[in-house]
Amino acid sequence: MNQTKIRNFCIIAHVDHGKSTLADRFLELTKTVEVREMKEQYLDRMDLERERGITIKLQPVRMLYKMLNDKLPLQSSSGRAMSNLSHLKQVEADQIQNPNGKNNKWKLKIENLKLSDSEYILNLIDTPGHVDFSYEVSRSLAACEGAVLLVDATQGIQAQTLANLYQAQKLGLTIIPVINKIDLPNADLENSVQELASLLKIDENEIIKVSAKTGKNVNQVLDAIVEKVKSPSGNIEKPLRALIFDSNYDPYRGVVAYVRIIDGFVKRGSKIKLIETKISDESLEVGYFAPDYTAKDSLDVGEIGYIVTGLKQVSECRVGDTITLNDASVEPLPGYKEPVPMVFAGIYTVDGEVNKLREGLQKLKLNDASLTFEPESSKAFGFGFRSGFLGTLHLEIVKERLEREYNLNLVITTPQVAYKEKNVSGRSEFEEPWAKVEIVTPEQHIGSLMELLKQARGIYKSTKYLSDKVVLEYETPLASIIVNFYDKLKSYSSGYASMNYDLIGYRSGNLVKMDVLIAGEKIDVLAQIVDRGELVHKAQFIVKRLKDLIPRQMFEVSIQAAVGGKILARENIPAMKKDVTGYLYGGDITRKRKLWEKQKEGKKKMKKLGRVDIPTDVFIKLLKY
Repeated sequence: MNQTKIRNFCIIAHVDHGKSTLADRFLELTKTVEVREMKEQYLDRMDLERERGITIKLQPVRMLYKMLNDKLPLQSSSGRAMSNLSHLKQVEADQIQNPNGKNNKWKLKIENLKLSDSEYILNLIDTPGHVDFSYEVSRSLAACEGAVLLVDATQGIQAQTLANLYQAQKLGLTIIPVINKIDLPNADLENSVQELASLLKIDENEIIKVSAKTGKNVNQVLDAIVEKVKSPSGNIEKPLRALIFDSNYDPYRGVVAYVRIIDGFVKRGSKIKLIETKISDESLEVGYFAPDYTAKDSLDVGEIGYIVTGLKQVSECRVGDTITLNDASVEPLPGYKEPVPMVFAGIYTVDGEVNKLREGLQKLKLNDASLTFEPESSKAFGFGFRSGFLGTLHLEIVKERLEREYNLNLVITTPQVAYKEKNVSGRSEFEEPWAKVEIVTPEQHIGSLMELLKQARGIYKSTKYLSDKVVLEYETPLASIIVNFYDKLKSYSSGYASMNYDLIGYRSGNLVKMDVLIAGEKIDVLAQIVDRGELVHKAQFIVKRLKDLIPRQMFEVSIQAAVGGKILARENIPAMKKDVTGYLYGGDITRKRKLWEKQKEGKKKMKKLGRVDIPTDVFIKLLKY
């Protein structure tokens, strides 16, 4: 495989700026997918992605693209520029002059060189746009040399646009700036171009203007990728080094590793070794994504593809690990920074199928490295797992996937951030996680958003101006922004503001632990760490909300919020009423009174001994007020 003919790139953008639609046009234009098989969001393989209209998992695909006007000078192995017409002759000359005499590998290169002078292999990795799936984006960027930065002409630059751009620039990727949705009547093309040119410090003429929906100018994007993105570096003569950027579990073939070949090559049947886990095995199959698995004899340096490892234990093949040959001794690749969970919640099963839940979580973790879990038990729900997520959307997606793919009936407790507890002079003090928040908004909404951030205990840091938009930078407690803050942000800004956040560490605060008691019993999964300034308001809210969510029982149920022995708020759920005198049709009133007294005594006894059944969806509904 000729490295100069390979381009590895991804598409990065804010949510709903048209990444999946642009990827669809790429597939059509390169004829990677037959027209009769084409459908919207083709690379979004999960039903959940199609239902929600968002990309959840990164998805690689290999395309063959032919430039109409190929202006690129190719490089020989010695680094000399050469014309397209003499390319094969120059490779043959290099083979003859090769002092090492390793003709077999050179012959392999020439045999595999089936591309014409104007054809290129484009390896695309489609990425999510939501902040909860930013770890997917970071892994995609690390496997590429270029990135298409996509901006919606109707919305302009938004928070995730900036966050993804900064990641790509930090890794030294070539940025291809593209403005999308130019066909829409409300597109503000001129302003969007000015914003993007100002941000990237480039000439406005360098920005490509497309309509991914109609396909207008999409070929210009592919031409720019070929012309501007560097071909992959690496040496086929060196021992194999392949970076695992994702993986999948196949029940019949075991773990399938998605890899970028950094050095060397791997064949079907090669004896391979995973450096970090020290596991050795055989590559049962190698190939590329078209976008389905497509087998080939070998994966060479610079290529993106898959290796069927045959491993049955999902923990043995970790994202970020390096695959090499069994007899090779090489330095492992840097891998990825471990994701830091932002939100924690308990996951339990209604019917006690803990082993099935564990198996489901292990397999999900294989292709979702940001998911963490550890065993825990609860008085209310028995044995389960305390799981960490990158946000509340990530939590909802994991819940739905577990229920759909593994047929589980789950209980999810109220999501909370992780606090650090320490003992000071015999009493507990807490430290809470803080986040740096960047909000991109039109100028007219600055005042209302500053008020919202003040309510969230935010600390103002800076204001940056970007054409007619403003970037507000604050530091806030993470607990104040993970639940419902995004909805309030959209409400306060009439839908125009967008947000991105990053964890910056832990800080001490005026915090106390608030317990929730239902029918006099503490419910551990409802306990919360609360700022003293919000204590009474939070206590009143949670008991009123639980009163609405918990169904009535045959006896009266009290709901209380307390700190220590002090009750802060209380609500009662009245008992269900049954007409025990309905069958009486006459007689003295004392007959009815006897039955009423008997019913009253029974309810008192049930109140002492009765158990309250909390529905499984209470904890998720508790968030959505």
